[in-house]
Amino acid sequence: MAESGDVPALVLQLQGVRKTFNADLPNAVEVLHGIDLTLHAGEFCAVVGPSGSGKSTLLNIVGLLDRPTAGTVTICGQLTQGLADRALTQLRGHRIGFVFQYHHLLSAFTALENVLMPMLADAGSVNQQMVQRATDLLDQVGLHAYLAQPATQLSGGQQQRVALARALAMQPALLLADEPTGNLDTVSADAVFALLRDISRSAGMAVLFVTHNEALASRCDRTINVVDGLIIAEPAADRT
Repeated sequence: MAESGDVPALVLQLQGVRKTFNADLPNAVEVLHGIDLTLHAGEFCAVVGPSGSGKSTLLNIVGLLDRPTAGTVTICGQLTQGLADRALTQLRGHRIGFVFQYHHLLSAFTALENVLMPMLADAGSVNQQMVQRATDLLDQVGLHAYLAQPATQLSGGQQQRVALARALAMQPALLLADEPTGNLDTVSADAVFALLRDISRSAGMAVLFVTHNEALASRCDRTINVVDGLIIAEPAADRT
């Protein structure tokens, strides 16, 4: 985090982002209509809106899983326009973490092995430093006692905590959380949200938190409403 009085680093900047499906065809549909958005280090931002409003399309573009039809996307000072697919994949792998509604853990592997996967994919082999980092992350999310536990033997809340630890493996500057508490009971959902909040603050990590849970959205630094492919930002408030 920046010192008091300093402006935190700009992690994400969207300028005039548009997305059209079936471009240049008679059935072309523009889903995003010129979106501008900035997100700074340590900022925890909720994204809300009805189904079909463009939230998923927006998240895919921010996560470099899709390219905008027009406009620019800048991640940690890197303009992504014109980057080849390989360069986008590398930028995404090193700068962006993902947590989804469904944890997508590899069922045949342990909690520790699941957290190691992003580091293994990047380096090609596992070393002791990676094992220590994965161990530390699982300890951070309260699962040190479950390092060797197969993913299938964990509860839903525990599986989502493993997914969060895995998303943090590459020390991302930006975390995209797409309904990460949607399949959890109230107690587990609150615990996962509180954990995300704490990690964002301590690591200075920017978070886009997509949710339909108004109570959780109200606890974020600010809320972005996505309505018919446009965003309407609510005023920032003092939230905990």
